[in-house]
Amino acid sequence: MNFEDQLRTIFVAEHEIPEAFRLEGELHQREYLSNGALHPWAGDVHTVVSPVCIKGPDGLKPKVIGTYPLCDEKEAMEALDAAVAAYDNGRGEWPTMSVAGRISHVEKFTNRILEKKNEVVKLLMWEIGKSYADSVKEFDRTVEYIYATIDALKDLDRQSSRFSIEQGIVAQIRRSPLGVVLCMGPFNYPLNETFTTLIPALIMGNTLLFKPPKHGTLLHYPLLEAFRDCFPKGVVNTIYGRGNKIIPGLMKSGKINVLTLIGSSKVANELKKLHPKINRLRAILGLDAKNAAIITAKADLKLAVQESVLGSLSFNGQRCTALKIIFIHASLADEFLKQLSEAVAGLKYGMPWVDGVALTPLPEPQKPAYLKACIDDAVAHGAKVVNEHGGTALASFVYPAIVYPVNKDMKLYTEEQFGPVIPVVPFHDLEETIEYLIESTHGQQVSIFSNDEEEVAALIDPLVNQVSRVNINCQCQRGPDVFPFTGRKDSAEGTLSVVDALRSFSIRSLVATKLNDSNKQLINEIIDSNSSNFLSTKFIF
Repeated sequence: MNFEDQLRTIFVAEHEIPEAFRLEGELHQREYLSNGALHPWAGDVHTVVSPVCIKGPDGLKPKVIGTYPLCDEKEAMEALDAAVAAYDNGRGEWPTMSVAGRISHVEKFTNRILEKKNEVVKLLMWEIGKSYADSVKEFDRTVEYIYATIDALKDLDRQSSRFSIEQGIVAQIRRSPLGVVLCMGPFNYPLNETFTTLIPALIMGNTLLFKPPKHGTLLHYPLLEAFRDCFPKGVVNTIYGRGNKIIPGLMKSGKINVLTLIGSSKVANELKKLHPKINRLRAILGLDAKNAAIITAKADLKLAVQESVLGSLSFNGQRCTALKIIFIHASLADEFLKQLSEAVAGLKYGMPWVDGVALTPLPEPQKPAYLKACIDDAVAHGAKVVNEHGGTALASFVYPAIVYPVNKDMKLYTEEQFGPVIPVVPFHDLEETIEYLIESTHGQQVSIFSNDEEEVAALIDPLVNQVSRVNINCQCQRGPDVFPFTGRKDSAEGTLSVVDALRSFSIRSLVATKLNDSNKQLINEIIDSNSSNFLSTKFIF
């Protein structure tokens, strides 16, 4: 049996899907959330096709999961008007609500979405091909992030409950919302990374327009009722449709105060330019990344291989934090490639529900052809696929390819492949790796593998000024969520982490007065009467 025939065996017939992981029929969404109500939709719809192909008499056929609305500019603008009205120039119920009040709403929402866990996890698995175990992990991590955000806001508010006195002026400094937020998440972590912007934006008092990613839309449908029931009307509004059709009008309106996007820098640049007053637009962006691993002659090779496999191929390499290019000292190259190939060959591949599966089908229909083009380009410029079966593709599945030696004439040297292809570059002098990162348009993270303190120190000092996180003897990663998550150059704008996100979606505001008897009495009366949610010494436990 050739390898393509082996790959064919991972796809199964409909009746062979384990019952626990089957979808209960197709899910046809005919509603969207706007201004506190679920509105019926009778217009065009988008058919959601799973990366999981089903074996039938006519061969492999992608499984249809369901459909969702393809709304137009009209519905998008109505949702924008609802968010603008709910914010009401900062006078709306939500932006003026006490911090404790907003926390209570978010806690209620969290309890509601926990009821939908199984449904959301199953849709995650089917929509983007993520393994069942990783889909469960994504849901759980999202809930943990919400709780951590609540705790961080309580800490922040406790610090803000006191007054500052300077030079005869007494002031209370708190954080206030920014306005209407347009939130667009990515397909690779459609729940978790979307909520890492949506939740802090929401809990700080902003109102939202939320556009789910193209791949990973239906999994949000079970949550719409919770959004509707747990927040005042107009605070959360979902918009659907082709992004290039509905988003430009929203940006041109000038009514979007914050753009939060996890996607490409090209799209972010185009959207920002559409806003009539760019200086008023705050952007919190997670963008492109081409994270490098630098494995020196003094590295623990076994550890470097282990972390390189995890870093390059977790969720098929479809992570912004993935290792997307590996620099190996020429003296270790042959042994590294041998061990790396063995490690890749040991990974389990199959459908998302298979226990212990590490490699699954890819959700983007065009991705296999793109990856093949990248590999072909590298081969044309002198590289080889060094692992057995590397790059073999069948339908939506692509087997990982280790490509060596990669050089600057190849696409894989500069482009973010976002898939299971591992470009490996030999080097002789560490300066070559530093120069790569200096010249790169990306600046998110780097991993250094070495057990020599002088060598590691010599790399740390220049690289912290090129990327935002330097990892020593471990893969690049986002977590823990309390750590800053950002990037330089084209990789990010703004900082996302539990505490930083709260600051990103708010601004420091203060109430101040001269410290005299009359003003003291006035301030005390306001505090004692609880007539202001901003000017308050209430302590949240």
